[in-house]
Amino acid sequence: MKSSTDGVRRQVRLAFSAGLASVLVAGILVALKLWALAETGALSIAASLADSAMDLMMSLGAAVAIVYAARPADDDHAFGHTSAEDLTALAQSVFIMVSAGVIGWAAAARLLAPEPPVLAAEGRGMTVMAVSIVLTIGLVWWQGRVARATGNRVVAADRLHYLGDLLPSLGAIAALWVSGHYGIGSVDAVVALAASAVMAIGALRIGKGAWDALMDRAADPTILAGIAEIARSWPGVRGFHDLKTRTAGSRVFVHLHIELDGDQTLREAHAIGASLRRAILKAYPQADVIIHKDVHGS
Repeated sequence: MKSSTDGVRRQVRLAFSAGLASVLVAGILVALKLWALAETGALSIAASLADSAMDLMMSLGAAVAIVYAARPADDDHAFGHTSAEDLTALAQSVFIMVSAGVIGWAAAARLLAPEPPVLAAEGRGMTVMAVSIVLTIGLVWWQGRVARATGNRVVAADRLHYLGDLLPSLGAIAALWVSGHYGIGSVDAVVALAASAVMAIGALRIGKGAWDALMDRAADPTILAGIAEIARSWPGVRGFHDLKTRTAGSRVFVHLHIELDGDQTLREAHAIGASLRRAILKAYPQADVIIHKDVHGS
């Protein structure tokens, strides 16, 4: 039990480190892109700035959600507080959709304007965007490691929209380069329009995952198959049924009925169930497992 608790604490620390890194990187990117926008007037940078500003807001919310979700179960929340992760991820998806709509509208308006936009200081803007790409790649790498280690839905959602930032940032560099060398300012609006589409697709993906969790959707089929395989081959288990799962944030709640020899002692039956539970927790540290014991053949 102690090793399981230590594992959960380690996952919380990892998730919080990813949340803190996200806040710091987003704050730096907002400051850099504000300066670049003032220097260039590029809508593609404005799109990237709006996305980074949303990232900063959501990263702050995500960090709070990670801390809140780590609170232990209490009388009012017997299954813990991990659904806060799903609520935060759902809010993130709404914010991203709104941001994508505003950017797409502005890009379309600029494309339809009678006079093409005039950009300036393209070199400075390209430098800022290059720095933002390097920072974002470093953050995404760390978030990926944390998401794989913990299964934290908030970190995964945060990573997804930072991945989505890379394409608009690359597009902004391309737009500034084309504008500086060929004087074609409309490329900037095209890039911003594409960026808004990428953001919208990412928002839908994040929202669906959070919604599924809030609606008690079953865990990933590979997790179900893995738990079933452990139970099927466990010594003393004659059979099992009613394997049910649901997700809440990064936690997977598992309910399992196992069939045991009715002639053995209660102590022996308990030992089999407890050892099976430990095996499932070792394979899936993010799980919360309840095992009910039935008499085989009854």
